[in-house]
Amino acid sequence: MNDLESRELRYFVAVAEELHFGRAAERLGMAQPPLSRAIRELERRLGVRLLERTTRQVALTAAGEVLLRDARTALDAIAAAGRRVRDAGRATPTLRLALKADNDAGLLPRILSVYAREDTAIGVELVLGGRGEQAPALRDGRADVALLVSPFDDRGLDSEPLLTEPRLAALAAGDPLTARPSLRLADLAGRSLPDGSLVGGDESPRSQVPSGGRDPVRPRTAPRELTAGTRQPLSDITQIFRLVELGHLICFLPAWVTRRYPLPGITYRPVVDLEPATLAVAWPQDAHSPAIAAFVRAAASVTHPAG
Repeated sequence: MNDLESRELRYFVAVAEELHFGRAAERLGMAQPPLSRAIRELERRLGVRLLERTTRQVALTAAGEVLLRDARTALDAIAAAGRRVRDAGRATPTLRLALKADNDAGLLPRILSVYAREDTAIGVELVLGGRGEQAPALRDGRADVALLVSPFDDRGLDSEPLLTEPRLAALAAGDPLTARPSLRLADLAGRSLPDGSLVGGDESPRSQVPSGGRDPVRPRTAPRELTAGTRQPLSDITQIFRLVELGHLICFLPAWVTRRYPLPGITYRPVVDLEPATLAVAWPQDAHSPAIAAFVRAAASVTHPAG
């Protein structure tokens, strides 16, 4: 068979992520019939079925899941190549640092100060984004280095842990559970989280706020009416804190974030069986930039000083 084309991969990824040909066609700005023909032709050339289609739903086969993972990686690499070439052609090169504004544990000023003393240091451009956006930015070339919080998708990345602290539950100050010095997840079972899910009593939530990155593929469901019990995911920290104060939800935050937001209407409590948060510096595995290496050294020296 001929080599796969980036156009085919884009078509397939859109269908695999939407699990609906109509939505995928709209996302791609094309009509549905040629998209369906393109996917059928891709399956014919590969000699495998990528999607199971019924009149009611579209689902990925095992082969489709493999292609989705590899196609995302390939498309990210193509996008990254273009962005890095353009960045390399700038008259004044910069190191693009991706981070969420409140998730540097207060370390960024010290890291930048140490980095500026490195012989290979260049100007730093901040690439601010929401939770979960940093790892994709590294893979697709929008950033050269990132500060991010576990858990994150480390495909194609190297990383160095900088700081590990517990995650705390943020509760309304008047919540009866604030009378306890510490909590367990079972104490919070059934409470609403900012992403619309509920706390389970026997396992850690995947995240405390919605991710800006790509979620694992899962079947789409019809939109539900927004009521007190069903609402859209929240990502704005101010909105989240307001709803916590009102007792509508709780959230889990790294200890360094809670120190930044001491609020009279919110009480923070440790959750003994909740996984801690680790702040890490990460970069693409194939990066060979002296400026990136200098930044990683600077970040590590701030949190792990010699001696």
